[in-house]
Amino acid sequence: MSDLEIARQAAIKPIEDIASHAGIPREALEFYGPYKAKIDPLRIAGSGSKRPGRVVLVSAMSPTPAGEGKSTCTVGLADSLARAGSRVMIALREPSLGPVLGMKGGATGGGYSQVLPMDDINLHFTGDFHAITAANNALMALVDNHIHHGNALNIDPRRITFKRVLDMNDRALREIVIGLGGPMQGTPRQDGFDITVASEIMAVFCLAADAEDLKLRLSRITFGYTYDRQPVTVAQLGVEGALALLLKDAIKPNLVQTIAGTPALIHGGPFANIAHGCNSVIATQLARQLADIVVTEAGFGADLGAEKYMDIKARTADVAPDAVVLVVTIRALKMHGGVLAPELTAPNLEALAGGTANLLRHVRNIEKFGLSPVVAVNRFGTDSEAEIRWLLDWCAEQGIEAAAADVWGQGGGGPGGDELAKKVLGALERDVDFRYLYELELSVTEKIETIVREIYGADGVDFSVPALRRLAEIEANGWGNLPVCMAKTQYSFSDDATRLGAPTGFTVHVRDVVPKTGAGFIVALTGAVMTMPGLPKEPAALRMDVDSEGQTVGLF
Repeated sequence: MSDLEIARQAAIKPIEDIASHAGIPREALEFYGPYKAKIDPLRIAGSGSKRPGRVVLVSAMSPTPAGEGKSTCTVGLADSLARAGSRVMIALREPSLGPVLGMKGGATGGGYSQVLPMDDINLHFTGDFHAITAANNALMALVDNHIHHGNALNIDPRRITFKRVLDMNDRALREIVIGLGGPMQGTPRQDGFDITVASEIMAVFCLAADAEDLKLRLSRITFGYTYDRQPVTVAQLGVEGALALLLKDAIKPNLVQTIAGTPALIHGGPFANIAHGCNSVIATQLARQLADIVVTEAGFGADLGAEKYMDIKARTADVAPDAVVLVVTIRALKMHGGVLAPELTAPNLEALAGGTANLLRHVRNIEKFGLSPVVAVNRFGTDSEAEIRWLLDWCAEQGIEAAAADVWGQGGGGPGGDELAKKVLGALERDVDFRYLYELELSVTEKIETIVREIYGADGVDFSVPALRRLAEIEANGWGNLPVCMAKTQYSFSDDATRLGAPTGFTVHVRDVVPKTGAGFIVALTGAVMTMPGLPKEPAALRMDVDSEGQTVGLF
């Protein structure tokens, strides 16, 4: 059966039952139908005696078209920990319509390790992304309106750095010209769109501690510069209140459930290749308040999402992980070992051995943060027992904890994730000497160089002339002590998506550097990475439909 068919046959419970089991009072719920609800954190009484839940961060090797199943393993692991008797809650990101209709076709786990209702979550859910899109575009409408009506702030239209956004992959909107048609249509200027998940308002939304912090961060956003090159902020425009108003409902976390009935908070959704790749701080902290173990994930490979979780999210809030899981598949390892997609189902121990270089670099990178990861070998039906055994033996020889997991086929509610859960519970008992990769006192250039050398394994960084000019402006404006958010292809440690495995002897090219003063980090754009992706030649949308009974068809 497909993921959608499995989800449709699941015995989904009323969301108030899931909430009651999680210790959430009914008065804290705002219902969006029978199976999903928003939670008002202010209506949940805190407990000073309860230790905050321990955080398990799920990351992965460098992704490939062969698939890794990070969300599937996150859900399956949480269900398995609950099966073992732990009080567990999941904290995940919301899917973006761009990948759902483009490459992925769905992003709520798979098989018998899914969050439900999967079709609602993958489509419009509770409208959070639409609210973020509206707030972002309201800001830009207000900026252009301010310029049209006299420009009291002396904003230079040529130096507006904020873009409009859309929650869709639409390459035609990357570069546009607005304001054409005469004086009544505004001031003509070059503009463009980013995808909503790359919006700084999405990052602000996900890093804010509460509604007041959200408004403060919104006020600090720098959207452009004056004619004399001074930064202009939302606070100077005076619209942070209006933007916060548009987000007042969206900022409340969303409660759903897994097939096995484990409560899950799904909230916020920045990409990890062009943003910081983690769900909201509000949802993560709420989950820690309610559960003893919180299983969360960071997007793409550990060189992107996990590094940003450690160096950005964990700095912002007290959510440093107590354990880390790295998800791998035999198929993906063989692809990193040089096997092409049509040949991945054939057993190939030589290619598997070659692909372990990618896994090993991710493991050693996690160790630099003071944590020893557990490797989760996500089983596919085409994996041979000899390949699974070889990989587990290799991990043991390297001193790496590892377990095979069949959470797609057996579900975390069944025995498929028991061994992985046992390994993770053991990891949670170990002492952790957590540390950041770099100190904030370093210059932005030094922080970028540290990530590039220590995490990617590069020889160094090549900064473009515009990037060097922007770095000087950042330091001059007093933003040099912010952490760095690298925007890089997810498919390789390098900035070249074709260099698989664990490449060496390369340089990372930084073409631009963008301060995100509201979110509180500096984005370094590398290689050819795009903040507005395009759709593939055959997007997943081609197989999607709705039948005569209103049922979703073809969603993964």
